Amino acid sequence: MLEGRRVAVPESRELDLFTRMLERNGAIAIRCPLVSIHDVEDATPVEEWLGRLVAGEHDLLVLYTGEGLSRLLGFAGRKGIEADVVAALGKTFVVARGPKPAKVLRGIGLVPNLMAQEPTTAGLVQTLSAIDLNGKRVGVQLYPGGERALSEFLQRAGAIEDSILCYRYASDEEDERVLHFIEALVSGAVDLIAFTSTAQVRRLQEVARRFGREAELDAAMQRILIAAIGPVTAEAVEKAGWPVGAMPEDSFHLKPLVTASGRKLSQSSDVTPPV
Repeated sequence: MLEGRRVAVPESRELDLFTRMLERNGAIAIRCPLVSIHDVEDATPVEEWLGRLVAGEHDLLVLYTGEGLSRLLGFAGRKGIEADVVAALGKTFVVARGPKPAKVLRGIGLVPNLMAQEPTTAGLVQTLSAIDLNGKRVGVQLYPGGERALSEFLQRAGAIEDSILCYRYASDEEDERVLHFIEALVSGAVDLIAFTSTAQVRRLQEVARRFGREAELDAAMQRILIAAIGPVTAEAVEKAGWPVGAMPEDSFHLKPLVTASGRKLSQSSDVTPPV
């Protein structure tokens, strides 16, 4: 389905895995890790939050991202309290926004008590609306650049929010590589771009704006087939003014993303494989 197609891969955490999947399906991968991810610089708030988790102060815990949970476990390991944190997670009612935090939980022998009806903030709010949160302390693992909708909902519900942000995006690094990536998109050297996070979308926009290439990028993104790994990423693409042409129907992982992308490309009549 992807034979000879030139696929732009702005993945960061699983770049090699994603690239191998595409190449096994005959694609030519054009790689650019757009977003570097790092722990927050000040560990103290994270360690204090973990201390409250271990002490059993959270009635309910909301996990937004697998990256965030992995980072929390990393902080716990360096603090020497990882076993205590895992035990506390097992005793706390855990709500996961999507499959990635659920996957990290399974890696430590746990499963979420509840999954959001949709892997979005709106899905979390809808799911949590069925729970009496009045007076309950809710721990929330945030992600960089996240919206305020969940916090506003928790406040209206009478909950006591205890949120933590444990990682950051070092997106100002390697601007030149990203600019070359944008030039490849603009030049017509790409048949498809596959987004796996909202941060990638924002990063492309920011660099294009900084270097005066925004109009050219927007025009290119109207021509290129755009794939999104799930509804959260698709929403970010659409907010950027770009059309989403392919997305997995219900399993928001890399393999279904490759399948959905190949299927859409094979159906497309306006994209011709290179000779």
